[in-house]
Amino acid sequence: MDMVAEVRAFNRFYTEVIGVLQAGLLNTPYSLTEARVLFELGTRDAAEASVLRDLLDLDPGYLSRILTRFEADGLIFRERSSEDGRRQVVRLTDAGAQAYGMLDDRSATEVRAMLAALTDEGRRRLVASMTTIRSLLDADDRREPYVIRPPRPGDLGWVVHRHGVVYSQEYGWGTGFEALVARILADYADSHDPRREAGWIAEVDGVPAGCVFCMRKDDETAQLRLLLVEPSARGMGVGRRLVEECLAFARHARYRRIMLWTRENLTGARRIYKSAGFVLAERRDGEESGEAVVDEIWTRDL
Repeated sequence: MDMVAEVRAFNRFYTEVIGVLQAGLLNTPYSLTEARVLFELGTRDAAEASVLRDLLDLDPGYLSRILTRFEADGLIFRERSSEDGRRQVVRLTDAGAQAYGMLDDRSATEVRAMLAALTDEGRRRLVASMTTIRSLLDADDRREPYVIRPPRPGDLGWVVHRHGVVYSQEYGWGTGFEALVARILADYADSHDPRREAGWIAEVDGVPAGCVFCMRKDDETAQLRLLLVEPSARGMGVGRRLVEECLAFARHARYRRIMLWTRENLTGARRIYKSAGFVLAERRDGEESGEAVVDEIWTRDL
């Protein structure tokens, strides 16, 4: 099946899912277009007819017929703009607001029922896919390209896995490094104090794309650990944002300073640390997977 046929098949499927082809949307007397007009009016105090036409990409004559019907049903009233008498301003009446509220409630109920049939992972995949479609097709979609959230069940395993894969691919580090990450996270999962230790996962389009942890070094010192950004998410500011989250938590937890361990060849991470106010405090020779490395300790006051 070619791409055009795939898109058309999806369109037919989804219009059936949301009931667009029924005589009345959501078992109401309104068509999809009429419901969209009510929605736009219900989410603002008033709207000029020309603004509605542009927002919904409607033929002026078609919109005029919809508004005439709404006016006859007592759902709206129209008046001339006080700024320009040639423009028409449309507002919902109390009856119109009730009609909008009914549509909004029924729509939310149907969506909740659809989501309830899915697992948590299925819901995340669905919303992520919808976000991807919207970002690809809507040039005006300017939502934040990523979100920062606390770890969920399964995320610690993802952190271990991606550290193993990414550092093997980019630096040739072996299973010894992956085992170190696993031990760090096993200790964290077993005994961390949520008042003084925390972790964060960055998501891009609903998929994990980065991580960082703030862990206790001693009573006065926090340690930033396990900063990772997926190659596909680099250049978006994810690493900088994760470090900022870690620093803010460390301050709130009343640490006086924070430190981290990194390596000389991790140039991208070192740039982030330097821009966040860390300074190089110590260098020493080390070894990783049989290769010589230079270990570094960076610190900063909070």
